[in-house]
Amino acid sequence: MADKISTGAGSTVAVAAPLAAAFSPLYQQIKSLILNSLCAGEWKPGETIPSEMELAARFRVSQGTVRKAIDELATENLLVRRQGKGTFVATHAEQQVQFRFLKLVPDNGLPGSEGPAQRNVIDCRRTRASADIARALALRTGDPVLQARRVLSFAGTPIILEDIWLPAIPFKGLTAERLANYQGPMYALFETEFNVRMVRAEEKIRAEPALEGREKLLKVGRGTPLLSVERIAYTYQDEPMELRRGYYRTDTHHYLNVLS
Repeated sequence: MADKISTGAGSTVAVAAPLAAAFSPLYQQIKSLILNSLCAGEWKPGETIPSEMELAARFRVSQGTVRKAIDELATENLLVRRQGKGTFVATHAEQQVQFRFLKLVPDNGLPGSEGPAQRNVIDCRRTRASADIARALALRTGDPVLQARRVLSFAGTPIILEDIWLPAIPFKGLTAERLANYQGPMYALFETEFNVRMVRAEEKIRAEPALEGREKLLKVGRGTPLLSVERIAYTYQDEPMELRRGYYRTDTHHYLNVLS
């Protein structure tokens, strides 16, 4: 006979019998319920979530089960534990995660050691998704998307050229002026003004020559080797919400990836 877990909203969720529990541990089910609350916006980025004791009472499970669920969410950078303060919803506005998806670092420093990038937003316009853009964003060919282009410079030297595509409906009202005037990271803008939080990304990396005007924007010789990074960023529910193609100069920077 199956047990039940309270969701805290007047309903219950069936828990598998002990024989099947190995395939769906109880803490994983609690993790899913917490994740559902994050998806629904019950707790916003930067806000504290209820204590382990409160969540244990809400879901009618042990505090240890809740702790294990929260530990996994913290490992996945969805929650942040702060000693003596509680557990918070992770946000791209925090200094320690601002460079989570930016892996290009200076040869003589660490991510963020150069200070904030100088951003030059070249364009942000509404267009129609080509077949490859639609496929990456799980849209239909011809669906409306926003296409933005910007250059990131450090110490006055252009280092990164980015072409960005976003589904138009969730980002209605996004303009080049709005991108240029926002002082924080772009992903923090998506969180605070469009309620879209990118929680993970997949990247493809290859070498490409500086052509098609990229050499002028990055101020390098035509044909100079660039590191091309294509990134698809996903929300809580694994929904692709951004396609970003970045072209990186590597004469003074390198791509750093920490494996564990």
